[in-house]
Amino acid sequence: MVDFNVLQPSAPMIGRLVVIGLGLIGGSFAKGLRKSGLCDEVIGMDLDQQSRKLAVKLGVVDRCEVDLALACNGADVIQLAVPVLAMEKLLGLLANIDLGHAILTDVGSVKSNVVRVARFAFNDMLARFVPGHPIVGSERGGIEASNEQLFRHYKVILTPLEQTDPAALAVVDRLWCELGADVEYMQVERHDKVLALTSHLPHLLAFCFVDSLAKRNEIFDMFHYAAGGLCDFTRIASSDPVMWRDIFLANREAVLCALDTFLGDLDSFRSAVDTGDGRQLLSVCTRARMAREYFSNILVHRAYIENDM
Repeated sequence: MVDFNVLQPSAPMIGRLVVIGLGLIGGSFAKGLRKSGLCDEVIGMDLDQQSRKLAVKLGVVDRCEVDLALACNGADVIQLAVPVLAMEKLLGLLANIDLGHAILTDVGSVKSNVVRVARFAFNDMLARFVPGHPIVGSERGGIEASNEQLFRHYKVILTPLEQTDPAALAVVDRLWCELGADVEYMQVERHDKVLALTSHLPHLLAFCFVDSLAKRNEIFDMFHYAAGGLCDFTRIASSDPVMWRDIFLANREAVLCALDTFLGDLDSFRSAVDTGDGRQLLSVCTRARMAREYFSNILVHRAYIENDM
């Protein structure tokens, strides 16, 4: 069997890959593709000087640039791995640069706002733009956490537009597949609705719950005597606050819709507790347990496939 714990070098498919934003996702994307041999050269760009130095030192990129035009000169693929609310400024700057035939793609967890900004910046000339989103993350961030194995066996959703060049889409698809990702396609609007429910709402609830606990006078006792359930539920509240603030704002409508639906369900659960409706409480808990077991089986199956490779 092929050892998928080590990326197998491939013949170069593109000349120059540029990754703008050397955090966990951008750094892992760059590092994995540099190691794969699919790119002749991987160039990084980041506003933080220390991140640029570490990216070279850790072998994430071949070199870094501080000038956007210089970094993108001759690029075949440009990966945009900056926070979603920083995308508007970046796309505006890129629109004023001669990018040649470079393919633009991104890793933002909200697609509607990125597409809207791209349409405005490039006057709807989006044939070489392939929006994307890897469904993976970690509480650890920054270039130090970059990992070429990060995307293996995780889903990457591409949301091509009507104008997207099939050849550009095929290149981006191949790059993600080379990193071991499971690539799927989805419409922009559906992506944002699905992610609002499966990712954005859980993070919102975790942040709110931990903040609510932190404001109480009994905070020491609550955390001192907390069991594993509290740790499991609140783990994702360790995520980057700035990034998640941007996500909540960028996907405002879908997040509000998901939150309003949840608040309705929460109100019904509260009413059942208040009125002593044990049948309703048991029904909710049973359905939730069955749904969780189904989800756990999916995770176990994915882990089995990963370990068997």
